[in-house]
Amino acid sequence: MSASPRSLRRWFKSTSNRTFLVWPLALLALQALLDGGWPRLNLWALPLLAWGYLQYRWVGTLRAEQGGGGPGLSNPPLRLVSTGPYGLTRNPMYLGHLIFFAGLALLLLSGPAWVVFAAHVLWFDRRARGDEAHLLQLFGEPYRDYLGRVKRWVPGIY
Repeated sequence: MSASPRSLRRWFKSTSNRTFLVWPLALLALQALLDGGWPRLNLWALPLLAWGYLQYRWVGTLRAEQGGGGPGLSNPPLRLVSTGPYGLTRNPMYLGHLIFFAGLALLLLSGPAWVVFAAHVLWFDRRARGDEAHLLQLFGEPYRDYLGRVKRWVPGIY
């Protein structure tokens, strides 16, 4: 039984499917093509891949348990979550994606992987800013206070 075009489209729309499956496979295949065979991998970067993925999964579960709602803002949280990892950075799930992409770029040490990482830094920053505007409308003054207390990306810096 084959997947319908609609279900495939929906699968590819998932940011996590693209981050943790599509991009790694595509970049690995591209690097193999460029190298003319299996690329040399810097295995010391594997912990970053694991860290990024596990952070994404852990924080996503925590957000669902504490805030309700579902993944992404298409099914927004019912309650503001501002403790745990959300007390350190406003976007710990997106940060998990970026840590994973950094690990992927270090694993391959290739130009295309670094370009993909840089593009996703810009994309997730833009997405986070849009999410913040939406959450400000949803939660009002408590969220405004949260914006003043917790940095967008790096605790205490940015």
